[in-house]
Amino acid sequence: QVQLVESGGGSVEPGGSLKISCTGSGFSFRDYVMSWYRQPPGQNLEMVAVLSSAGGRPTYAGFARGRFTASINVAHNMMYLQMNNLRPEDTAKYYCNAFDGTSSDFRGQGTQVTVST
Repeated sequence: QVQLVESGGGSVEPGGSLKISCTGSGFSFRDYVMSWYRQPPGQNLEMVAVLSSAGGRPTYAGFARGRFTASINVAHNMMYLQMNNLRPEDTAKYYCNAFDGTSSDFRGQGTQVTVST
């Protein structure tokens, strides 16, 4: 059974930092395109970063570039998202997503990140 579990979310003040993690089981990150998505309250799901299991540089959404750093540990089926200089508009539920390029596309239950004073 394939599964993704996010962790590490929480509340932080504007300007603060947070690192969230994702653990996969039942499949190998090597066989999937792994990515981070988020869904702000009342808004649609949006891509945050797409990672390469081959070790290439991640691709970031504009709002994430320069503030967020995504990384992946393929050997341990884990990925991370380091978020710095957080803003209130970064408040969202963050998901890790796995896509095999064809029909297998799934995500975890998400972890909530809240940025407020």
